[in-house]
Amino acid sequence: MKVLLTGFDPFGGESVNPAFEAIKLLPDTIAGAEIVKVEIPTEFTRSISCVEAAIKEHNPDVVIDVGQAGGRACVTVEKVGINLADARIPDNAGEQPSDEPLQADGPTAYFATIPVKAMVQNVREHGLPCHVSFTAGTYVCNCVMYNVLHLCATKYPNIRAGFIHVPFACEQVVGKASTMASMPLETIAKSLEYCIEAVVTNKEEVKEAMGITN
Repeated sequence: MKVLLTGFDPFGGESVNPAFEAIKLLPDTIAGAEIVKVEIPTEFTRSISCVEAAIKEHNPDVVIDVGQAGGRACVTVEKVGINLADARIPDNAGEQPSDEPLQADGPTAYFATIPVKAMVQNVREHGLPCHVSFTAGTYVCNCVMYNVLHLCATKYPNIRAGFIHVPFACEQVVGKASTMASMPLETIAKSLEYCIEAVVTNKEEVKEAMGITN
């Protein structure tokens, strides 16, 4: 099996993006699967073309995109991507869509095709916090999640795909509020490793309640 991992470059005034920094710490093989690591731009227009180029080059079985969710306290595995771009700040190319569909003829949403709950469960079983997330936002992270799932649904039906959000790295919150959550890069990387391990070893989802009440 081959797993393509993508992580974004820094955005929003940050000097690093913990998504790709953590990906770089991962081994080249996880649970027998080859790991391909690719950095992509935090840009609405270019990001998906970069992912598709990597798909064509590497022919992966699984695509997992990873992004920063500053303010979250742990790694969260996304369940759904929505057909909406609504950017609070411009992306790295200066683009700032407002209330626009990502695919004019696309469905309202796509669910991840990787075993989200199994991933969360495996991270927790290794003593690290992890949760299912039901919103990937409306910025470039959601753009990539939705568009990759759209690509898989329309062009690459044999590829499973999904998205993982990671918190700020510790060094990113030095000048931020004392309540701002963060996690060491090494811990983020281990969480990602356990997520990938679950994808490689579990094609079926686990039956465990992980929903939310609001």
